[in-house]
Amino acid sequence: MYSLTNLAANLAPVASIPLHHKTRKIAALTSPDRRVSSVKRIIECVPNFSEGRDLAVIRQITDVIESVQGIQLLDVDPGESTNRTVVTFIGEPGPVKEAAFRAVQKAADLIDMSKHSGEHARFGATDVCPFVPVAGATMEDCAQAAREVGQRIGEELGIPVYLYENAASTPERQNLATVRSGEYEGLAKKLAKPEWTPDFGPAEFNAKSGATAVGAREFLIAYNINLNTTDRRYANEIAYEIRERGRWKREGNTSPFYYKGDVVYFEDGKFPDGNSDFVAGSFTELAEHYSKNYGGDLRLRYESIGLDPDNLSGRPVYKDGKFDHLKAIGWVVEDYQCAQISINLTNYKVTSMHHAVDASRELAAERGIVITGSEVVGVVPFDAMRRSGHHYLKGMMKSTGIPARDIVTTAVQSLGLSDVAEFDIDKKVIGLPMQDGPLVNMSVAGFVDEVSRDTPAPGGGSIAALSGAIGSALASMVTNLSVGKGEYDERYEDLCSLAERAQEVKDALLHAVDEDTEAFNEVIAGIRMPKDTEDQLAVRSEAIRAGYKTAAEVPLRTAKLCREVLDLCQGAADIGNAAVMSDAGVGALMARAGVQGAIHNVRINLPHTGDPEFVERISAKLGTLLSESKAICDSIQEQVERSFARL
Repeated sequence: MYSLTNLAANLAPVASIPLHHKTRKIAALTSPDRRVSSVKRIIECVPNFSEGRDLAVIRQITDVIESVQGIQLLDVDPGESTNRTVVTFIGEPGPVKEAAFRAVQKAADLIDMSKHSGEHARFGATDVCPFVPVAGATMEDCAQAAREVGQRIGEELGIPVYLYENAASTPERQNLATVRSGEYEGLAKKLAKPEWTPDFGPAEFNAKSGATAVGAREFLIAYNINLNTTDRRYANEIAYEIRERGRWKREGNTSPFYYKGDVVYFEDGKFPDGNSDFVAGSFTELAEHYSKNYGGDLRLRYESIGLDPDNLSGRPVYKDGKFDHLKAIGWVVEDYQCAQISINLTNYKVTSMHHAVDASRELAAERGIVITGSEVVGVVPFDAMRRSGHHYLKGMMKSTGIPARDIVTTAVQSLGLSDVAEFDIDKKVIGLPMQDGPLVNMSVAGFVDEVSRDTPAPGGGSIAALSGAIGSALASMVTNLSVGKGEYDERYEDLCSLAERAQEVKDALLHAVDEDTEAFNEVIAGIRMPKDTEDQLAVRSEAIRAGYKTAAEVPLRTAKLCREVLDLCQGAADIGNAAVMSDAGVGALMARAGVQGAIHNVRINLPHTGDPEFVERISAKLGTLLSESKAICDSIQEQVERSFARL
């Protein structure tokens, strides 16, 4: 069912929200752990259950989801007419998979499909269960999650399971509508066909639970664009132009408002092209013209909108919409006193928010309409915000190598996301890269005081990582201060790439500040283990040695990152911007100190590992890191000195 209302996320902890009280407005996301660390893999699961009327049943299903540690339940959306509830939750892959299975299991216990009726297509108690990459996770991660959960559902619950979309076992099963064709009422006959043997579970009709489609798909963004009018026709005018489905072709009085023209229909022997004045004598001729000029399959195009290409006489001709993976319709929101173009972006990697709003602004201006802003309904992946932020930064010839929050802020301002309601970045953006370690979130004075205390950690390893992070920040600063100056415009793309990488390395080194302290904590934990018996002593010794290995490997990674920072500082110095050459030099000195300091921490921990082979392997890498770092740093300092001489 296409309904943005069903996707509007009510983001307060669901346990505190009565299920009958659903509104369009976004409630506060109050849990601090919704801010996702840059090192976590976050996926979303959006199971649809064939129960939308009995709130007690729905509550039992959501309770088992919330019983899994590490799960954030974002939305519960029951529909009475559809007798269907859409649930949305996120977390790392392990907890999400477990929560999904428990939910399907509970639904199988509580929902009897033989008694189900509703307006929405369905064939199971848990009708669909898609997994969606959100942050740090790939589509393959989600496809694997779908396969694992699907197998458990089939084997442990005895429910036929079909994999669909990006998890599909065959191309014929990618489309959910095809997989679900025949619905529950036709499932017994479908299961009897060899070509519809389930991917998992028995090829037998389960009268109570039906079947479940488990898949992997892209994140769906519910996105609305605001107009300076309350006329729904104007919102539809733009929505029909940009949506994938397109609109009826019209002629006559079509400018500036296309909807005022007369609809063009197919006739016997007359097959007009929806996008031009070309008229074919047959559908075959028209399809050939369409393929040649637009690169598409016209038969599939008309079938996708519910029309039979072999029986088009008397049917309206369709004009193509501007964008793929975009569904849209116009409506009026009384609370906001404006009309909106209500949009579902089904694959933001193909068509994202900036594509939709930029095109809408152009179309609106042609019609004397003003786009006042837009809103995200629910939550949005950081990657989508990053793409939009980069789009607008590049349009201004500004650097894209800036902190993640700055990129998101650019997107918020450019898209007008605070037009009708506040857009709180921490509550609305899933997967926003951030540092969640206790050390890096201290004040400068607090961190320095913490280092100075009579505890072994944080120590030199954390300081080395911080030194490298500062060096990378300076490389980014030098680059960003050069972007926008006319003499460097031809190098814009290269400078952005340099600054972007400097930001990535900076963030990795900031993470290493806490990681180094956590690594040494493994040693301390081993030392504190009981040592009263020989067995306890043996276990304790092994734990201490393993801890020291970790305590050596972590600063080695820091040293390698600091070594890369020197390359970034070299790139920054090579820009030749004399005004900030000294900053490139300081960055290099900080990075070299990071390399040397990190290696000190590797060397002091190596002898305690008790593993000569490990010691030899690690030690072999240290000399090269030191010599290369010195050479690059010295070269940069020479460049800095030459720049001083020219002042």
